[in-house]
Amino acid sequence: MRKFSSKVVIALGANLNLRDQGPKVTLEKALDAIPRQGVVIRAVSRFFETPCFPAGAGPDYVNAAALIEADKTPAELLHLLHEVEHDHGRQRVQRWGMRTLDLDLVCYDDQVLPDRDGYERWRTLSAEDQKQQTPDQLILPHPRLQDRAFVLVPMADIAPDWRHPVLGRTVSEMLADLPADDVAAVTPM
Repeated sequence: MRKFSSKVVIALGANLNLRDQGPKVTLEKALDAIPRQGVVIRAVSRFFETPCFPAGAGPDYVNAAALIEADKTPAELLHLLHEVEHDHGRQRVQRWGMRTLDLDLVCYDDQVLPDRDGYERWRTLSAEDQKQQTPDQLILPHPRLQDRAFVLVPMADIAPDWRHPVLGRTVSEMLADLPADDVAAVTPM
């Protein structure tokens, strides 16, 4: 039997309706589906309305975060999340495009994957290259975590003291580093 992980965070987002139901309902249904796959949800953030990223790419999003425990490897957990996305109408057509459901594995305890050099390559990728390139392997922690208010604001509800294993900053500290306008644009529903 595997040991359960202790600080695993999933970021949830959606900006398209699914079967005539709004994005918030889709996130709620995804949160109901995840435990049926052997994952324990320990905490869920508030739901937030956030501007579409990148700006002008579609309707605004509903975002949230969940703190979970799982006896799965990061790769197994990512596969499970992709299955839940698929069951909720997710189609991977365009990078950073509109979607019915997006489930990102943000962090898995203090693991850095695939290794520190591989992680740094993705974290420091130029903005232009970020639009064009997609990793062919799991990158942890999420390489854009520290840049995104729509991830950090919900994450601060459930894991404000989680410390980034590469940057050495807590969620609260990374959130304080962001422009105030970016943080203010993430509004509770």
